[in-house]
Amino acid sequence: MTLAADISEMPTQIKNNFADELAARVSSATLIRRDEPMAKHTTLRVGGPADVYVEPASEADLALVLQWCGERCVKFFILGRGSNLIVRDGGFRGVVICLSSPEFSRIEIDGVRIRAGAGVKQKNVAVEAKRNGLSGVEFLEGIPGSIGGALRMNAGAMGGETFNAVESVRVMDFAGNISELSPPEMLVTYRSCATLKNHIALGAVFQCKPEPREEIEKRMKAYSEMRWSSQPAAPSAGCMFKNPPAIPAGKLIDELGLKGAKVGGARISQEHGNFLVNDGGAMAKDVLELIEILRAKARAERGIDLHTEVEIVGED
Repeated sequence: MTLAADISEMPTQIKNNFADELAARVSSATLIRRDEPMAKHTTLRVGGPADVYVEPASEADLALVLQWCGERCVKFFILGRGSNLIVRDGGFRGVVICLSSPEFSRIEIDGVRIRAGAGVKQKNVAVEAKRNGLSGVEFLEGIPGSIGGALRMNAGAMGGETFNAVESVRVMDFAGNISELSPPEMLVTYRSCATLKNHIALGAVFQCKPEPREEIEKRMKAYSEMRWSSQPAAPSAGCMFKNPPAIPAGKLIDELGLKGAKVGGARISQEHGNFLVNDGGAMAKDVLELIEILRAKARAERGIDLHTEVEIVGED
């Protein structure tokens, strides 16, 4: 997910007309909607409307959208499948771009390599690898979201991290230029890839190794059972905080006695303290208030600063 441009708001006449201007610039296969509710596109099910929502039909159309935003000094945001994301209740002033068209949703097997578009579900990469007797990406099975989002956040689970399995990433800069980068050429850290703050991931090549399908399946089943026994089924954004060096965030929240605490329709999960869930009817402001309650108590009682793993965008 990537945020660009500094303009906080646009003149009313531009905001009213820019969807039509975009439609005239790109192919007819590109989907464009006005005032699209972001609650429909986030796993936490909160968020106000985006001025314009775009699903580019191709890399060429994506480049045209980015170039138009640059010319107009319009903010844009790259949306994956809506996990690890909170959109504020006022929505997003600008263009939300989602790479979910077939062009960005392909998976190809090439020997021990898997090529996956940015819009592919992480689980689908793990399943396709298992089907072809390829190991090394099993941990992706339990992570919600798309490959583009996994790269942007260097998502991880069960001891694995996305970039540990990546051979190369196809990226586009905000001017529409495409290049191929290896992990050493990218600024990758724990739960972050700074390179993808000014580039957009179009897809990645995963390096795997052959292994009997039965062994891969056994490992994925164990991961799935572990996840469902420790994580909530209610809508959430995934883990809310990065783990501090001294203690896992979920364990810290448990020790602070805050499991089950509520604000409006948002609640700290009983199953896992690092998950904030939507019990129904939650607003983004409820979730953000809970986040601040957790951060304040962790700081006051343990001297620990909690930093959000999720990305928070939009207007109050």
